[in-house]
Amino acid sequence: MKTNRIGRTTVEVTDISFGCAGLGNLFRKVDDETAQAILARAWERGIRYFDTAPHYGRGLSEQRLGRFLRTRERADYVLSTKVGRLLSPGPALAEADGFFEPLPNAVRYDYSGDGIEAAFEQSCERLGTARIDIVYVHDIGVYTHGDDNDRHMADLIGSGIDRLQTLKAAGRIGAFGLGVNENRVCLDIMAETEIDVILLAGRLTLLDRSAEAELVPLCREKQVSLVLGGIFNSGILATGPVPGSHYDYGPAPDDILARVEALQDRAEAAGVSLAEAALRFALTHPQAASVLIGTAKLSSLDRNLDAAEAHWPKSADAVLR
Repeated sequence: MKTNRIGRTTVEVTDISFGCAGLGNLFRKVDDETAQAILARAWERGIRYFDTAPHYGRGLSEQRLGRFLRTRERADYVLSTKVGRLLSPGPALAEADGFFEPLPNAVRYDYSGDGIEAAFEQSCERLGTARIDIVYVHDIGVYTHGDDNDRHMADLIGSGIDRLQTLKAAGRIGAFGLGVNENRVCLDIMAETEIDVILLAGRLTLLDRSAEAELVPLCREKQVSLVLGGIFNSGILATGPVPGSHYDYGPAPDDILARVEALQDRAEAAGVSLAEAALRFALTHPQAASVLIGTAKLSSLDRNLDAAEAHWPKSADAVLR
Protein backbone atom coordinates (compact mmCIF):
# COMPACT_ATOMS: atom_id res chain seq x y z
CA MET A 1 0.00 0.00 0.00
CA LYS A 2 0.97 3.61 -0.47
CA THR A 3 2.29 5.33 2.67
CA ASN A 4 1.99 8.94 3.81
CA ARG A 5 3.87 10.94 6.41
CA ILE A 6 2.12 12.26 9.52
CA GLY A 7 2.57 16.03 9.75
CA ARG A 8 6.20 17.06 10.12
CA THR A 9 7.12 13.81 11.91
CA THR A 10 8.91 10.73 10.60
CA VAL A 11 5.88 8.47 11.17
CA GLU A 12 4.64 6.88 7.92
CA VAL A 13 1.21 5.23 7.70
CA THR A 14 -0.45 3.09 5.05
CA ASP A 15 -3.19 4.99 3.24
CA ILE A 16 -5.69 2.39 4.47
CA SER A 17 -5.60 1.54 8.16
CA PHE A 18 -7.49 -0.88 10.39
CA GLY A 19 -9.69 0.41 13.22
CA CYS A 20 -10.01 -2.07 16.08
CA ALA A 21 -13.19 -0.90 17.84
CA GLY A 22 -15.03 -3.99 16.60
CA LEU A 23 -12.39 -6.21 18.20
CA GLY A 24 -13.51 -4.78 21.55
CA ASN A 25 -16.93 -6.41 20.95
CA LEU A 26 -18.63 -3.25 19.71
CA PHE A 27 -22.37 -4.03 19.29
CA ARG A 28 -21.70 -7.79 19.25
CA LYS A 29 -19.37 -10.36 20.78
CA VAL A 30 -16.43 -11.57 18.71
CA ASP A 31 -14.38 -14.56 19.87
CA ASP A 32 -10.61 -14.39 20.16
CA GLU A 33 -10.01 -16.69 17.19
CA THR A 34 -12.13 -14.51 14.88
CA ALA A 35 -10.41 -11.36 16.11
CA GLN A 36 -6.98 -12.82 15.32
CA ALA A 37 -8.16 -14.02 11.89
CA ILE A 38 -9.42 -10.53 11.00
CA LEU A 39 -6.12 -8.93 12.00
CA ALA A 40 -4.23 -11.54 9.99
CA ARG A 41 -6.36 -10.82 6.93
CA ALA A 42 -5.79 -7.07 7.26
CA TRP A 43 -2.05 -7.75 7.40
CA GLU A 44 -2.26 -10.12 4.42
CA ARG A 45 -4.02 -7.42 2.40
CA GLY A 46 -1.22 -4.93 3.08
CA ILE A 47 -2.47 -2.87 6.03
CA ARG A 48 0.36 -1.86 8.36
CA TYR A 49 -1.32 0.82 10.46
CA PHE A 50 -3.59 -0.31 13.30
CA ASP A 51 -5.62 1.97 15.58
CA THR A 52 -7.16 1.06 18.93
CA ALA A 53 -8.12 2.65 22.27
CA PRO A 54 -8.67 1.76 25.95
CA HIS A 55 -12.33 2.66 25.39
CA TYR A 56 -12.84 -0.27 23.01
CA GLY A 57 -14.03 -3.03 25.32
CA ARG A 58 -12.30 -1.37 28.30
CA GLY A 59 -8.92 -2.64 27.17
CA LEU A 60 -10.07 -5.75 25.27
CA SER A 61 -9.27 -4.36 21.81
CA GLU A 62 -5.77 -3.31 22.89
CA GLN A 63 -5.19 -6.71 24.48
CA ARG A 64 -6.26 -8.58 21.33
CA LEU A 65 -4.28 -6.31 19.02
CA GLY A 66 -1.22 -6.66 21.24
CA ARG A 67 -1.47 -10.44 21.07
CA PHE A 68 -1.44 -10.29 17.28
CA LEU A 69 1.34 -7.74 16.94
CA ARG A 70 3.66 -9.73 19.19
CA THR A 71 3.97 -12.12 16.23
CA ARG A 72 5.28 -9.31 13.99
CA GLU A 73 8.46 -7.26 13.96
CA ARG A 74 7.96 -3.91 15.71
CA ALA A 75 9.52 -1.97 12.83
CA ASP A 76 7.02 -3.46 10.36
CA TYR A 77 3.85 -1.71 11.58
CA VAL A 78 2.52 1.58 12.90
CA LEU A 79 0.36 1.58 16.01
CA SER A 80 -1.93 4.22 17.48
CA THR A 81 -4.00 4.31 20.63
CA LYS A 82 -5.70 6.98 22.70
CA VAL A 83 -5.54 8.74 26.04
CA GLY A 84 -8.15 10.54 28.11
CA ARG A 85 -9.81 7.51 29.66
CA LEU A 86 -8.02 5.86 32.57
CA LEU A 87 -8.90 2.24 33.43
CA SER A 88 -8.80 0.58 36.84
CA PRO A 89 -10.05 -2.81 38.10
CA GLY A 90 -13.82 -2.93 38.26
CA PRO A 91 -16.82 -5.25 38.10
CA ALA A 92 -17.54 -7.67 35.27
CA LEU A 93 -20.30 -6.28 33.03
CA ALA A 94 -22.41 -7.81 30.29
CA GLU A 95 -22.27 -4.55 28.30
CA ALA A 96 -20.81 -1.07 28.66
CA ASP A 97 -21.02 1.84 26.19
CA GLY A 98 -22.06 -0.50 23.38
CA PHE A 99 -19.25 -3.02 24.00
CA PHE A 100 -20.33 -6.53 24.99
CA GLU A 101 -18.45 -8.44 27.69
CA PRO A 102 -15.73 -5.82 28.13
CA LEU A 103 -12.76 -6.49 30.39
CA PRO A 104 -13.61 -6.00 34.10
CA ASN A 105 -12.37 -2.43 34.32
CA ALA A 106 -13.89 0.80 35.59
CA VAL A 107 -13.22 3.94 33.56
CA ARG A 108 -12.87 7.64 34.30
CA TYR A 109 -11.90 10.61 32.17
CA ASP A 110 -8.55 12.20 32.93
CA TYR A 111 -6.85 14.62 30.53
CA SER A 112 -4.21 15.84 32.97
CA GLY A 113 -0.53 15.13 32.45
CA ASP A 114 -0.49 12.45 35.13
CA GLY A 115 -3.67 10.85 33.81
CA ILE A 116 -2.41 10.84 30.24
CA GLU A 117 0.92 9.29 31.19
CA ALA A 118 -0.77 6.64 33.35
CA ALA A 119 -3.16 5.75 30.50
CA PHE A 120 -0.25 5.63 28.06
CA GLU A 121 1.70 3.21 30.25
CA GLN A 122 -1.37 1.00 30.72
CA SER A 123 -1.84 0.87 26.96
CA CYS A 124 1.81 -0.02 26.39
CA GLU A 125 1.40 -2.95 28.77
CA ARG A 126 -1.76 -4.25 27.08
CA LEU A 127 -0.22 -3.79 23.63
CA GLY A 128 3.13 -5.31 24.56
CA THR A 129 5.27 -2.42 23.42
CA ALA A 130 7.44 0.29 24.96
CA ARG A 131 6.52 2.93 22.39
CA ILE A 132 3.43 3.96 20.46
CA ASP A 133 3.74 5.65 17.09
CA ILE A 134 0.67 7.91 17.38
CA VAL A 135 -1.26 8.89 20.51
CA TYR A 136 -4.63 10.60 20.16
CA VAL A 137 -6.37 12.59 22.89
CA HIS A 138 -9.72 10.80 22.79
CA ASP A 139 -13.15 12.43 22.80
CA ILE A 140 -12.20 15.80 24.25
CA GLY A 141 -14.93 18.31 23.38
CA VAL A 142 -18.52 19.30 23.99
CA TYR A 143 -19.79 16.48 21.77
CA THR A 144 -18.77 13.99 24.48
CA HIS A 145 -18.56 16.04 27.68
CA GLY A 146 -21.15 18.80 27.37
CA ASP A 147 -20.87 21.40 30.14
CA ASP A 148 -18.08 19.42 31.80
CA ASN A 149 -15.73 20.00 28.88
CA ASP A 150 -14.24 23.24 30.25
CA ARG A 151 -12.71 21.29 33.14
CA HIS A 152 -11.25 18.67 30.84
CA MET A 153 -9.88 21.32 28.47
CA ALA A 154 -8.19 23.07 31.40
CA ASP A 155 -6.50 19.79 32.36
CA LEU A 156 -5.38 19.12 28.81
CA ILE A 157 -4.02 22.60 28.10
CA GLY A 158 -2.66 22.99 31.63
CA SER A 159 -0.55 19.82 31.78
CA GLY A 160 -1.73 17.17 29.32
CA ILE A 161 -0.16 18.61 26.18
CA ASP A 162 3.15 19.22 27.97
CA ARG A 163 3.26 15.56 29.03
CA LEU A 164 2.60 14.39 25.48
CA GLN A 165 5.41 16.63 24.25
CA THR A 166 7.71 15.16 26.92
CA LEU A 167 6.86 11.60 25.88
CA LYS A 168 7.45 12.54 22.25
CA ALA A 169 10.82 14.13 23.04
CA ALA A 170 11.81 10.93 24.88
CA GLY A 171 10.97 8.80 21.83
CA ARG A 172 8.06 7.01 23.51
CA ILE A 173 5.61 8.66 21.07
CA GLY A 174 6.22 9.41 17.41
CA ALA A 175 3.32 11.83 16.91
CA PHE A 176 0.28 13.03 18.84
CA GLY A 177 -3.00 14.76 18.22
CA LEU A 178 -6.75 14.43 18.67
CA GLY A 179 -9.24 11.60 18.12
CA VAL A 180 -12.64 13.27 17.98
CA ASN A 181 -16.04 13.48 16.29
CA GLU A 182 -16.30 17.26 16.00
CA ASN A 183 -14.58 20.16 14.25
CA ARG A 184 -14.87 22.89 16.87
CA VAL A 185 -12.62 21.36 19.50
CA CYS A 186 -9.89 20.83 16.90
CA LEU A 187 -9.94 24.52 16.01
CA ASP A 188 -9.89 25.49 19.69
CA ILE A 189 -6.92 23.30 20.55
CA MET A 190 -4.97 24.23 17.43
CA ALA A 191 -5.32 27.87 18.51
CA GLU A 192 -3.57 26.97 21.79
CA THR A 193 -0.86 24.51 20.80
CA GLU A 194 0.78 22.51 18.01
CA ILE A 195 -0.31 18.97 17.16
CA ASP A 196 0.69 16.54 14.43
CA VAL A 197 -2.50 14.78 13.43
CA ILE A 198 -6.26 14.53 13.93
CA LEU A 199 -8.26 11.32 13.72
CA LEU A 200 -11.54 12.87 12.63
CA ALA A 201 -14.62 10.65 12.65
CA GLY A 202 -17.56 11.45 10.40
CA ARG A 203 -16.91 15.10 9.64
CA LEU A 204 -15.07 14.73 6.33
CA THR A 205 -17.07 12.27 4.26
CA LEU A 206 -19.01 12.09 1.03
CA LEU A 207 -22.09 13.08 3.05
CA ASP A 208 -20.75 15.35 5.81
CA ARG A 209 -18.11 17.79 4.57
CA SER A 210 -18.34 20.22 7.47
CA ALA A 211 -14.58 20.00 8.12
CA GLU A 212 -13.88 21.66 4.78
CA ALA A 213 -15.12 25.07 5.98
CA GLU A 214 -12.42 25.87 8.56
CA LEU A 215 -10.60 22.77 9.76
CA VAL A 216 -9.14 21.49 6.50
CA PRO A 217 -7.65 24.87 5.52
CA LEU A 218 -6.14 25.25 9.00
CA CYS A 219 -4.66 21.74 8.88
CA ARG A 220 -3.14 22.54 5.50
CA GLU A 221 -1.65 25.77 6.83
CA LYS A 222 -0.20 24.13 9.95
CA GLN A 223 0.83 20.86 8.25
CA VAL A 224 -1.45 18.76 10.44
CA SER A 225 -2.43 15.43 8.88
CA LEU A 226 -5.92 13.95 8.99
CA VAL A 227 -6.73 10.31 9.54
CA LEU A 228 -10.32 9.81 8.46
CA GLY A 229 -12.62 7.60 10.52
CA GLY A 230 -16.35 7.03 10.24
CA ILE A 231 -16.22 7.44 6.47
CA PHE A 232 -19.57 5.65 6.09
CA ASN A 233 -21.20 7.94 8.70
CA SER A 234 -22.18 5.08 11.03
CA GLY A 235 -23.20 2.87 8.13
CA ILE A 236 -25.60 4.75 5.89
CA LEU A 237 -22.99 5.32 3.17
CA ALA A 238 -22.37 1.57 3.10
CA THR A 239 -25.97 0.33 3.28
CA GLY A 240 -27.67 3.17 1.45
CA PRO A 241 -30.91 4.79 2.67
CA VAL A 242 -32.59 1.52 3.68
CA PRO A 243 -35.04 1.15 6.58
CA GLY A 244 -33.13 1.11 9.86
CA SER A 245 -29.99 2.70 8.42
CA HIS A 246 -27.81 4.64 10.84
CA TYR A 247 -26.21 8.06 10.68
CA ASP A 248 -23.99 9.60 13.37
CA TYR A 249 -24.55 6.70 15.83
CA GLY A 250 -28.35 6.81 15.62
CA PRO A 251 -31.30 6.19 13.28
CA ALA A 252 -30.97 8.30 10.14
CA PRO A 253 -33.45 11.23 10.04
CA ASP A 254 -35.57 11.88 6.96
CA ASP A 255 -33.43 14.70 5.58
CA ILE A 256 -30.31 12.52 5.73
CA LEU A 257 -32.14 9.64 4.05
CA ALA A 258 -33.12 11.98 1.22
CA ARG A 259 -29.58 13.31 0.78
CA VAL A 260 -28.10 9.81 0.75
CA GLU A 261 -30.70 8.64 -1.76
CA ALA A 262 -29.62 11.47 -4.08
CA LEU A 263 -25.94 10.55 -3.61
CA GLN A 264 -26.70 6.92 -4.32
CA ASP A 265 -28.60 7.79 -7.51
CA ARG A 266 -25.66 9.90 -8.74
CA ALA A 267 -23.15 7.17 -7.95
CA GLU A 268 -25.12 4.41 -9.64
CA ALA A 269 -25.72 6.59 -12.70
CA ALA A 270 -21.93 6.96 -12.95
CA GLY A 271 -21.42 3.19 -12.71
CA VAL A 272 -20.12 2.95 -9.13
CA SER A 273 -21.67 1.97 -5.82
CA LEU A 274 -22.35 4.41 -3.00
CA ALA A 275 -19.80 2.63 -0.78
CA GLU A 276 -17.15 2.85 -3.51
CA ALA A 277 -17.83 6.57 -3.84
CA ALA A 278 -17.55 7.06 -0.05
CA LEU A 279 -14.21 5.23 0.00
CA ARG A 280 -12.91 7.10 -3.03
CA PHE A 281 -13.81 10.47 -1.52
CA ALA A 282 -11.81 9.69 1.62
CA LEU A 283 -8.85 8.01 -0.10
CA THR A 284 -8.32 10.85 -2.55
CA HIS A 285 -8.75 13.75 -0.15
CA PRO A 286 -5.47 15.70 -0.27
CA GLN A 287 -5.30 16.24 3.50
CA ALA A 288 -5.95 12.58 4.41
CA ALA A 289 -2.88 10.57 5.41
CA SER A 290 -4.91 7.40 6.05
CA VAL A 291 -8.47 6.11 5.94
CA LEU A 292 -9.65 3.85 8.78
CA ILE A 293 -11.66 0.76 7.93
CA GLY A 294 -13.09 -0.92 11.00
CA THR A 295 -15.01 -4.18 11.08
CA ALA A 296 -15.30 -7.43 13.01
CA LYS A 297 -16.28 -9.47 9.93
CA LEU A 298 -13.85 -10.95 7.43
CA SER A 299 -16.40 -10.57 4.63
CA SER A 300 -16.84 -6.85 5.35
CA LEU A 301 -13.08 -6.27 5.46
CA ASP A 302 -12.58 -7.98 2.10
CA ARG A 303 -15.55 -6.18 0.58
CA ASN A 304 -14.28 -2.77 1.67
CA LEU A 305 -10.71 -3.44 0.51
CA ASP A 306 -11.98 -4.79 -2.81
CA ALA A 307 -14.06 -1.64 -3.23
CA ALA A 308 -11.04 0.54 -2.47
CA GLU A 309 -9.02 -1.30 -5.12
CA ALA A 310 -11.79 -1.40 -7.73
CA HIS A 311 -11.39 0.45 -11.03
CA TRP A 312 -12.67 4.01 -10.73
CA PRO A 313 -14.04 5.48 -13.96
CA LYS A 314 -12.97 9.03 -14.62
CA SER A 315 -16.57 9.86 -15.46
CA ALA A 316 -17.52 9.19 -11.82
CA ASP A 317 -15.32 11.99 -10.45
CA ALA A 318 -18.31 14.34 -10.51
CA VAL A 319 -19.93 12.23 -7.76
CA LEU A 320 -17.16 13.31 -5.38
CA ARG A 321 -17.65 17.04 -5.85
